[in-house]
Amino acid sequence: MAVFGLASAVAGFVKVRYLIDKAVIDNMVFRMHYRITSAIMFLSCILVTANNLIGDPISCISDGAVPTHILNTYCWITYTFTLPYSGSKGIAHPGLGNDYEEEKRIHSYYQWVPFMLFFQGLLFYIPHWIWKNWEEGKVRMISDGMRGTLGTIADDKTKSQNRLVQYLLDTLHTHNTYSFGYFFCEVLNFVNVVGNIFFLDTFLGGAFLAYGTDVVKFSNMNQEQRTDPMIEVFPRITKCTFHKYGASGTIQKHDALCVLALNILNEKIFIFLWFWFIILSVVSGLALVYSAAVILLPSTRETILKRRFRFGSPNGVEALVRKTQVGDFLLLHLLGQNISLRVFGEVLDELARRLHLGSNPPSAPSTLEMAPIYPDIDKFSKETET
Repeated sequence: MAVFGLASAVAGFVKVRYLIDKAVIDNMVFRMHYRITSAIMFLSCILVTANNLIGDPISCISDGAVPTHILNTYCWITYTFTLPYSGSKGIAHPGLGNDYEEEKRIHSYYQWVPFMLFFQGLLFYIPHWIWKNWEEGKVRMISDGMRGTLGTIADDKTKSQNRLVQYLLDTLHTHNTYSFGYFFCEVLNFVNVVGNIFFLDTFLGGAFLAYGTDVVKFSNMNQEQRTDPMIEVFPRITKCTFHKYGASGTIQKHDALCVLALNILNEKIFIFLWFWFIILSVVSGLALVYSAAVILLPSTRETILKRRFRFGSPNGVEALVRKTQVGDFLLLHLLGQNISLRVFGEVLDELARRLHLGSNPPSAPSTLEMAPIYPDIDKFSKETET
């Protein structure tokens, strides 16, 4: 029990240190892409890979003329197929039957599913990687010593706040390129999730776009008249044709019946991904609309300052909105996620007072005085939230 108690204490300390030391440089929608979605894709990749390695992803039976292991390998590395299903036909399984004059539906995706999922996981992380390198640890630098420090000594807290306010005044109107990188990566997030929907649709032969809606319709249909769309897209029993030369040199055709056990897992993964991508694309689209409002409408920035950060002085809000640009607002917005509301409110009050009264000292503080605000960039960029 003592060991478990010690482990719990260490885990709690590590968690607290992580929350204090790591700077937040994005919003929840951003994190849904590179944290949640990437984790989902990588976990799905691991599950599919483990299923392929531990179990038998494909198992084929034929007339015995071809060794089973050769038949399994051949049908795995080439493709299997099914036939258009009609409920009126008396067949053993959906997608099977005589293939004379029938259009085959080829299934050759299954060996590429783990690679596809892994690649998609990387795609969802790339916008965050771009933004993290663009940001270069700026938020962490200027909020260093002020994150999670409610019990800081009053004198030290006041000095840190004054240095932060002075930094914001000295760098006023110089953060537009910084904000461009952030909004550019938000656009990348939206393009990425929409592009992945069409990417998967191409990967599955045009069956992914309507996959979720077909499953919903299927669940509401009469059991005697419905065809499971998951079995159509991810068939569990398929056909495979093996050709070889006979004793006289003629080509012999051997039909095989293949059981794709891995598709039981694939159909669950991709139906979840369909709903998740739809939700993520809608949320990402709303985030873009919100960002556009922040860029184009000063009234939106004023409302955010009043409501989110409880900064209610009319003159102060007006001064901040009128005398700051979009890049300045974004930096303030990110700072508000890393500093307690009380401390951040005091910073905004002082910043607004100086902007409103025009009391910005003409000379910047010394390098030694601003040392906590201007540390080594390389050091902090590595410690920014991942």
